[in-house]
Amino acid sequence: MAKPEIHPEWYPEAKVYCNGQVVMTVGSTKPELHVDVWSGNHPFYTGTQKIIDTEGRVERFLRKYGMTSSQPKTENADDDQK
Repeated sequence: MAKPEIHPEWYPEAKVYCNGQVVMTVGSTKPELHVDVWSGNHPFYTGTQKIIDTEGRVERFLRKYGMTSSQPKTENADDDQK
């Protein structure tokens, strides 16, 4: 039981907006909530997340700790033997 006059007003059907569209309703102390990201457009939940090594972090790590060979690898080793 909530004590009267000390709690904020409760909105059981508060609307959540993302990019101007209502995406869900929740209980809140505010009648409207505006968000940038929610589970419907976050890459982790939509399955569109890609792990990309754009800065060459793996190669830089291998070079730093001497785990790579000193000779650069060629794509076709058979051509080198001819």
